[in-house]
Amino acid sequence: MFLKLKSFIVPLAFITLSGAGFVFIQMGLTYASSMAFLELRYLFAFIVLLFVVFVFKLKFPNSLIEIFHIGIAGILSVGVFSIACFNSIDYGLSPAFCLLIISLQPIVVSFLAMRFLGESVSIKAWFGLLFGLVGVILVLGFDSEINKNELIGFLFAVLGLLGMSFGSLYQKKYCSNMNLITGGVIQTFVSAIVVLPLLYFEDIRVSFNGEFIIALFYMSVIASIGVMSLLYYMIRHGEVSKVSSLFYLLPVVSVLVAYFVLDNKIESNVFIGIIIVLISMGLINKNYSKKLVIKKA
Repeated sequence: MFLKLKSFIVPLAFITLSGAGFVFIQMGLTYASSMAFLELRYLFAFIVLLFVVFVFKLKFPNSLIEIFHIGIAGILSVGVFSIACFNSIDYGLSPAFCLLIISLQPIVVSFLAMRFLGESVSIKAWFGLLFGLVGVILVLGFDSEINKNELIGFLFAVLGLLGMSFGSLYQKKYCSNMNLITGGVIQTFVSAIVVLPLLYFEDIRVSFNGEFIIALFYMSVIASIGVMSLLYYMIRHGEVSKVSSLFYLLPVVSVLVAYFVLDNKIESNVFIGIIIVLISMGLINKNYSKKLVIKKA
């Protein structure tokens, strides 16, 4: 009973906290430049995690190769992903279109998981993944075209998609036994190092006020620590392609959060898209449930 409850609560917490994060990203970027916001986010998360390590006297990996693998996974799924998404929006790509591109991750990861991890994805699961993409498009309601000024933003969004996709696979293959706290220290530290030289290329601005501190706290503690820990936990205990299918629900959660927090209206196409996404999730999860039963038998 407890295992069934945990298998429901963990994914629900992941998609809820991740989807809500877009609201706090927008809030934080109102008062800070993108790379400055990211650098403060990673540094604050690093300090919090390091404090937890010392309080509970946790041990870091003894092997340099293990630290190296953890760092690479962090650079891909934490550093590259966030840097690319922030720059994508800075170069003029709408947050909705950026989110749509990132939502292609289930299809990319499913393909890569078959190629590099030997995971099998049935035709029904592929149908669910593609059906979910249709639902995502309806949820976002994107109907504009990319102009020349947005091309760089589009490329950054694709980079973010690849960073998270390869990062998830790398995490699954080389860091499946990573301690979430000590591993988080390593990954937030290397991500902060990656962002540091990028500060040279932007007009740094930070305005510390109540809203920015709330946004910084959410993105540092809830997103960088909580959400990534949940993601790595699911990767460790499930197939990567199934875990990645949860990304289809992020636009759904973002729309719902915007409805309650920003008082945005939910159009009919969005409502239909939400239903399609939920159906596709059912197809994907049902496929994997059958596979687990067969394996146990």
